[in-house]
Amino acid sequence: MRRHLFILIGLLCLIPFSTNAREIRGRVLADNDSTAVAAAKCMLFSADKKLLEIPSDADGRFVINTSDKSALTLRITGFGYGESEVLVPQGSGNLNVGNVYLPLGTDLEAVTVTAGKVSYNKGRTIVYPSTAEVKASSTSVSLFQKLPLPGLEADLINRSLSVDGGAPVILINGVPSTMDDVNSLAPKDIEKIEYSRVSPARYADKGTNGFINIRLKVRNDGGNVYFWMRSCPWTGFLDANLRGSYHQGPSQFTFYYTPSWRNYQKVYDTKIEAYVSDEFRVDIESHDRNPFNYLGNPLKLKYDFKPSEKTLLSATFIAGIMTNHRSVFADYKDSFLGDYKSYSESRGKNFNPSLDLFFRQKFNDRNSLEVQVVGTILNDRYERSNLYEYSDGSESDYSTDVYNRRRSLISEISYVHDFSDKTTLSAGYQNTISRSTNTYIDEDYKPVLTENNNYAYLSLSQIVGKVTFRLSSGMKIFRMKNDMNNRNFTRNRSQFFMSWNASREWNVQAAFVYSPGIPGLSALTDYPQQTSPYIVSNGNPDLKVADYFSYQASVSYTKKKFFANLFLGFNDNRNAVTTEVSYLGDRRFLTRSENYRKDMSYRAGLTLRLSDLYGFGASLNLSFNRYYTAGLDWSHNLSSFSGSVSVYWSKGPFTVSYWRKLPGKYLGGQYVSKAENGDALSFQFAPGKHWIIGADWMYMFDRKGTRYPSWNLSSTSPRSSERHISNNANMLVLSVTYQADFGSIFRTGRRSLNNSDSGSSLLKL
Repeated sequence: MRRHLFILIGLLCLIPFSTNAREIRGRVLADNDSTAVAAAKCMLFSADKKLLEIPSDADGRFVINTSDKSALTLRITGFGYGESEVLVPQGSGNLNVGNVYLPLGTDLEAVTVTAGKVSYNKGRTIVYPSTAEVKASSTSVSLFQKLPLPGLEADLINRSLSVDGGAPVILINGVPSTMDDVNSLAPKDIEKIEYSRVSPARYADKGTNGFINIRLKVRNDGGNVYFWMRSCPWTGFLDANLRGSYHQGPSQFTFYYTPSWRNYQKVYDTKIEAYVSDEFRVDIESHDRNPFNYLGNPLKLKYDFKPSEKTLLSATFIAGIMTNHRSVFADYKDSFLGDYKSYSESRGKNFNPSLDLFFRQKFNDRNSLEVQVVGTILNDRYERSNLYEYSDGSESDYSTDVYNRRRSLISEISYVHDFSDKTTLSAGYQNTISRSTNTYIDEDYKPVLTENNNYAYLSLSQIVGKVTFRLSSGMKIFRMKNDMNNRNFTRNRSQFFMSWNASREWNVQAAFVYSPGIPGLSALTDYPQQTSPYIVSNGNPDLKVADYFSYQASVSYTKKKFFANLFLGFNDNRNAVTTEVSYLGDRRFLTRSENYRKDMSYRAGLTLRLSDLYGFGASLNLSFNRYYTAGLDWSHNLSSFSGSVSVYWSKGPFTVSYWRKLPGKYLGGQYVSKAENGDALSFQFAPGKHWIIGADWMYMFDRKGTRYPSWNLSSTSPRSSERHISNNANMLVLSVTYQADFGSIFRTGRRSLNNSDSGSSLLKL
């Protein structure tokens, strides 16, 4: 009897311990797209007293343990989000509250939403777009325009990104991508951007400037639809993006369609030029109308398979047909031939299917491997005729019809080993093999071009205190041949990069890059073609490889909503290539590529950016460039200012913004060109979380629209010309954006456990 009493007392003593801990678990997701919200504040309240607080993990999950058995309130909020509440009823059992959805942060009574974060990691600038910046952006390009990324220009008219004037390497979640992929992203899907002004060694052989890696928010099972389209009511102008994706377990399927159409009739050229030699000179003034139209239909299907966080297999099929038609109606005043007319017509049709396979394997925390193979089939038909009608009734015509077939296979393998958190070694090898057949239809000439391009590199990154160093070197072996020529090149590529995080506000960077400029085989091939009454075009088999040396330094300052960057650069290009004109005799001139002895430029740039001050944001980019060029018997110099300015203000569902380019001049050899102009006043209205209606007034108060002026400073072939597209003048562009997510249909800020999400994967409308 005593023994049973002891057992009963022991069990009674264990009861408080067995029921003391009450577990409440769940997962925090974003209301707009059902992605996980990491580091959300999960707070448990009894009446108005906060019992405890924990953060959600990287997958949005949380577990709270409490001994309080009374009715409680679970309040959850996150950076850039509003607050949600869950009512926890009285009891002692463990509870799973399921998915808790946080609404996007709102702007009430001019309350400022916290701006995005800027940080630096291993030499890269890391930017987290703020809720306000996302809310004020209908496209990914308009979002990039608001971010503190020095050297990057976001062109809203052409929907393009450039870094220091060149196209950057673009990755999305670490996978090589294109500008079409970027334009198909909804701004709300972007979690952060990793950015560098210098392309890493791995991408140094791709002829790009800068590096952008867009990291997307992690999705639950389900998917989304994003559609954007813009057009002008009175101009043949249309762009669109359609992206649909579905994610289920380890698989994600994505569909892209990005058509673009132009039909411009008011395109004009004005040229004043001359061809000069000791025995012959002709002065020509021409006025042209150059109508053109094109239609591009890029289609992309992509499948991603990710069985674990360490493994990714991606397969992308790309196909599309591009057609274009251009005409030139010209009137000439010729000092030798008198007045005459010309008519030129060109047609092109391009079909370029490709299959891209990408594999990434992270073996452990220290080692990872990436492999990519891209196979491409190109069929490109180009037909061009030039007819000249002279005042005496005679005619001459020149045609350059060519049919190009290209087959290529690009392979790449990259390996990364982290010796520690501060030391990283990466190495890789790239190979491109191709076979191209150019059929010159009118001349029955059919050369075959083969290429074998090899590039191997080694890169070491080291962190010492607050300083990151990166040193890399690579070897490029390029072999080209056709029936006329056979050229082999072996050249080095090297770069050095340093980034110093002096404090939370200050960052200093410096870089040196050496790269060779290997001429293409068409520039080397001796095959003359007459293209006008005075001009014969030909290659130059004596061209040398150009050597490009770039030096740059910058300092950045970040303080809350303010960002500033000062940039200094120097380029020294040796054996640079330009097009020169010389006299052949018999009133004909030869134009071909030539090396010239001096090509130097200095650059100073300033970037200022203010992010989301009571809904207002602004950025200013200014640049000063000084150029020096010289050949055997000529030399030129040029000073140029350029830049851009953008401002926006957002209040509730309305956003107003203005953007303007300040185009500058560029000097290369004896040629001066001026960058394309552009400006836009934009209005955006978001009546709900699915629709955005927009209107853009482009090329405001500019009767000529887009302008492309250029000059040739040569004493043999001086020229000034300007093309302008009046179709773009004072253009009103209307746009519409639709975005929706596949996921739970239930959304509210306050709910009880009986109304928990069921994960029904229905379209949220």
